[in-house]
Amino acid sequence: MTSIARTTTSSRPAIRGALTALVTPFTPDGALDEDAFRRLVRWQVLAGIDGLVPCGTTGEAPTLSADERDRLIAATVETVAERPSWARITVVAGTGTNDTTATIQATRRAAALGADAALVVAPYYNRPDGRMLEAHFRAVADEGDLPIVVYNVPSRTGTNVDADTFLRLSEHPRVVAVKEASGNLEQIARICRDRPRDVAVLAGDDAWTLPVLALGGDGVVSVASNEIPGEMVALCAAARAGDWASARTHHERWLPLFLANFRGGPNPVPAKAALVLMGLLDSDAVRRPLLPLDDESRAALAAVLRACGLVEPAGGRFAADRREAIA
Repeated sequence: MTSIARTTTSSRPAIRGALTALVTPFTPDGALDEDAFRRLVRWQVLAGIDGLVPCGTTGEAPTLSADERDRLIAATVETVAERPSWARITVVAGTGTNDTTATIQATRRAAALGADAALVVAPYYNRPDGRMLEAHFRAVADEGDLPIVVYNVPSRTGTNVDADTFLRLSEHPRVVAVKEASGNLEQIARICRDRPRDVAVLAGDDAWTLPVLALGGDGVVSVASNEIPGEMVALCAAARAGDWASARTHHERWLPLFLANFRGGPNPVPAKAALVLMGLLDSDAVRRPLLPLDDESRAALAAVLRACGLVEPAGGRFAADRREAIA
């Protein structure tokens, strides 16, 4: 398939580089901790992150009420705007559900709250086929009032947005990117080759960031950038500049963290535990059916963080410095 030339023009947000799939902090009793969330967003802004993604998989979106989702999206937009002299950080709000009408409504609310784009996951549980997936995403793009990022994560949804389906969707002027977490190298390579040049391809797994960039992709929606936002920005920037030696160095240094974020429990269980160990969160509470890391997995994670230089052997200075920066 040859690259598609668009004939429709519209304003499109720049969705490139490292975008953080933000965790959602909860208090120990399970309530939304909006103050902790705003502190986390400030940490991201100060580190120079390229984009922020509230209410995605890492944000435990399926356990959030519609009101909580809206509060988190609004908090992200408002906190980013606290530093108006800085370059605008793209806010991509997670609005996807397994109900097309509900997804359209959530996307419209995100637009009204000031988000730049919507992250729309493939409908889960229903297991729609390719024709149905295409109709779903087109409906959200047509009626949702925002540009959309198609989120393909078959391990979570039970269905794959294949290359042919996405390439047809990429002709739509409001489809601006794909977050590709299929783990299918051939599929990702085809999309990178054949998509319109103004449609971004984003890795959906930190360990795949370098391979996707090497295929001509544009960045990553990252779990690890909750912990290392500046370093993920640097990895992506090096690749965009053609400095592949530097990009590989970043990848190799942080690969143990990328892998540790998915050991001992499903995302975001390990990432939240890491943020507590780093002093960026007070609680690693998650909503059931998820549970926090057990003691053995927490100790293994702490060892990785120490090896990466993200915590001192006895805690202390690093944690205090981070909390002071984002207070």
